[in-house]
Amino acid sequence: MAVLVIGGAGYIGSHTAHILKERGEDVVVFDSMELGHREAVAGLPVVDANYADKAALVGAIKDYEINAVMHFGAYASVGDSVRDPAKYYENNIGSGLVILRAMLDTGVKHMIFSSSAATYGEPQVIPIPEDHPQKTTNPYGETKLMYERILRDYDHAFGLKSVSLRYFNAAGADPEGRFGEDHSPEQHLIPLVIDAALGRRESIQVFGTDWDTRDGTCLRDFVHIVDLADAHIRALEYLRGGGHTTAYNLGNGQGHTVKEVITAVEKVTGRKVNAVAAPRRPGDPARLVASCGRIIAELGWKPQYPEIETIIEHAYRWREAHPNGYRS
Repeated sequence: MAVLVIGGAGYIGSHTAHILKERGEDVVVFDSMELGHREAVAGLPVVDANYADKAALVGAIKDYEINAVMHFGAYASVGDSVRDPAKYYENNIGSGLVILRAMLDTGVKHMIFSSSAATYGEPQVIPIPEDHPQKTTNPYGETKLMYERILRDYDHAFGLKSVSLRYFNAAGADPEGRFGEDHSPEQHLIPLVIDAALGRRESIQVFGTDWDTRDGTCLRDFVHIVDLADAHIRALEYLRGGGHTTAYNLGNGQGHTVKEVITAVEKVTGRKVNAVAAPRRPGDPARLVASCGRIIAELGWKPQYPEIETIIEHAYRWREAHPNGYRS
């Protein structure tokens, strides 16, 4: 029996797939390579197909005797979702329903879903608990929230059990330097700041310096990619042990401002970063910090790499060694 990792050639999916294998699981990656990298899943069996293709999904489930699915395959850019909501609803919901139909048709009853803190919208309390009101502010967050609700309905109607993991800011890279973050275009703060330190970009824009935070820049909760992967595996073990459909936050429970991230990158790299003040971006909350007490108490999860400098060091080592990402 094996785990099907949909979107498994992407940033979070590839790290999780390799760690699953290291922990003794049979793993099959299902990815169209639209946004993923074949080099990121070297050594793993790969089904090269789009998850909108039900026949390909059913074939993979039967051929590899799949008994659980991890779904990392959705589009995940807030700005892109505002510009083209149809793309997000068609893929994240429409194609996402194809996965569930394939699971129902083949009797697979366990899913770990890659959700998001974007389901909360503008936070009313910090840190944000799982029972915080979910009032999304963009189509991307709406698709994640909608899919969580669909999963609850599929449990009630069909007994399909799921865990939705609401990520805050995924960051870092494999500590051994084998895998890392390679998006095109890159939109995440830490790799962008590292690129500025390495001279691969002239500067890093700081969107707003007058926020209600300790230094006026946005506050975010960064969680190491390896800790994210560990949470997925613990969630799968929880479902296999008879767990019910639920959702957990995934963060460190502490926040770092944009200025603090820049300072930490300068310390780790020994290089100066040219930071340029820019206007606030519409829809950016001032602070996003997770309350992770529930997953710690119920699944025994604990971040192995909570320090921001460690997260940055792992990201920096991979990015320095791979100036063109996996293409190098």
